[in-house]
Amino acid sequence: MSVMSECPTRQILNPGNSNCGGCGATSGLSLLSRAVGERNIQIVIPACCSAVAAGLFPNSVYGVPALMTTFAATASGATGLSVVAKLNGEDTRVVCWAGDGGTYDIGMATLSAAAERNEDILYICYDNEIYGNTGGQRSSATPHGATTTNTPPGGKVEVKKDIMEIMAAHRVPYAATVSIAHQEDAIRKMRYALDARGFRFLHLLSPCPTGWKSEPSLGLELVRLAVRSGLFPLMEIFEGKRRVVNVEPDFSQEALARYLNLQRRFKKSGIEPETLASEIEEHWSALRAKIRCFK
Repeated sequence: MSVMSECPTRQILNPGNSNCGGCGATSGLSLLSRAVGERNIQIVIPACCSAVAAGLFPNSVYGVPALMTTFAATASGATGLSVVAKLNGEDTRVVCWAGDGGTYDIGMATLSAAAERNEDILYICYDNEIYGNTGGQRSSATPHGATTTNTPPGGKVEVKKDIMEIMAAHRVPYAATVSIAHQEDAIRKMRYALDARGFRFLHLLSPCPTGWKSEPSLGLELVRLAVRSGLFPLMEIFEGKRRVVNVEPDFSQEALARYLNLQRRFKKSGIEPETLASEIEEHWSALRAKIRCFK
């Protein structure tokens, strides 16, 4: 039976939340609900859209115990919960659910520290490539050519930070990218990460219609195009060494052009598909070399 035909035991994110229509984080939490099953989990959320979605204390839209932390304290807060659960003999998975601002930037110090110590936590970054909660500012996850409220008129000139290779450098037991448009693959990875031990990292591309200036109904299509064009590699990394590509892209420039055209955030810079295609080719060349190295 397909995992997508299974009804989740419980919803992590319940109705009544304040997420925008078409939010990739909502889709990601729906997939996580299916992956969790009967497992006991606690979720740690820093300052981000997902924290605002919770509602006002003492009410919460989350169907599991949730700890809200400051921007920089996600991984350290999760570490504390994980240690206490272990001391109490509880079989509890502690899951961080953080945006790219709280992962790539403000939370990088505690993320790196927890990864280096191999803390027993699952860290999921839902990456909308901006500080979505505060109107859409540039983060180090913002791609080349995208315009935000605080980029120059020509858009961001730097390429996106490679968070997966940063995690690989920490030699964590498991790191993987997740696509909400490839749901069977996403749930398989989530279940593997939930059952593994030590530090695990999942990177989920999360469309933000507000910040990406895209139609809410096109979120899945955008992620599908990102995977097909090679812009978002679907892959797994084991122990920081062995890399597995889960979906081979066809590197279609037509798909890449459609990806850019469906989002107004790339309009001002006028970045051409050819420019991004050369960056994609360079990235995949380095990835293939690492795959050959650790076969």
